[in-house]
Amino acid sequence: MDLARPQPREHPLKAATTDQWRLLDVQALDTRLSQIAHRRRTLPELAELTALDQRAGVLRDELVAAQTQASDVARELAKAEADVELVRQRARRDQARLESGHGGHKELESLQHEVATLARRQSALEDVELEVMERHEALTAEADRLAGERDGLQAQVDDATRRRDAALTKLDDEALALDRQRVGMIAGLDAALLALYEKIRATGVTAAAILRQRRCEGCRMELNGQDLQRIRAAADDEVLRCEECGGILVRTGESGL
Repeated sequence: MDLARPQPREHPLKAATTDQWRLLDVQALDTRLSQIAHRRRTLPELAELTALDQRAGVLRDELVAAQTQASDVARELAKAEADVELVRQRARRDQARLESGHGGHKELESLQHEVATLARRQSALEDVELEVMERHEALTAEADRLAGERDGLQAQVDDATRRRDAALTKLDDEALALDRQRVGMIAGLDAALLALYEKIRATGVTAAAILRQRRCEGCRMELNGQDLQRIRAAADDEVLRCEECGGILVRTGESGL
C-alpha cells in the first residue's frame, strides 16, 4: 500500500488533532530546512567562483602563450645582438688596420671597401635588432599584464571563497540547530501519522498544510463542494488528504467549514 497517496475512506488513518496541529510546526521547520538546502546549492558565490574559475583557465592559457612567445623572441633577440656584435668586432679590427696604414695600396683600398660594407651590414642588423627588441618588449609587457590580472583574479577568488565559506557555515549552523529542534518536535507524535508525513515529504510536495478558508495551503487549490462535504463529515481525529497534491490537510478554526 502506497502511503503517499490518499487512501480509501474504508481504512481512514486517525491521529489526535493535537498531533495533526504539531505536524504543521514540523512542516514549517522542514520547509525552512528545504530553503536552506536550496540556498546552499544556489549561493551567488558559487556562480561567482565558477565564472572566476573559467576566466582563470582562459587567462592561464593566454599567459602561457605570451610567456612562450616572449621566450622565443628573447632567443631571437639574443641572436640578433650576437650578429650585430660580431660585425662590430670585425669592423673595429678592419678600421684599426686601416688607421695603422700598414699594407699596400690595394690592401688598404680593400679594407676601406670592407669597412663601408660592414657599416651597412651593421646598420641593417641593428634595424633587425631594434625590431626584435620592440617585439620582445611588447610581449614581455603583455605577459606582465596578464600575470597582474592573474594575481588580481586570485584575490577575487580568495574573497569569494571566504564569503562562500562564511555563508555555508551560517547555513549549516542554522540547519544543525533546526535538525536538533526537529528531533524534539517529532518526539511523541503518532507513529503512523509521522510515517505518512515522511512518506509524502519524500515525494517533494508539502507534506502537511493547513486547510484555510476552503483552500489547501500546500498546493493553493480551492477544494470543490464534494471534497468539502467529505471533510465536514469526517471525524475530528481522521487524517485527511488533499485530493490535488496528496498532502495531509489539517483542520483548524481557519478552515471555513
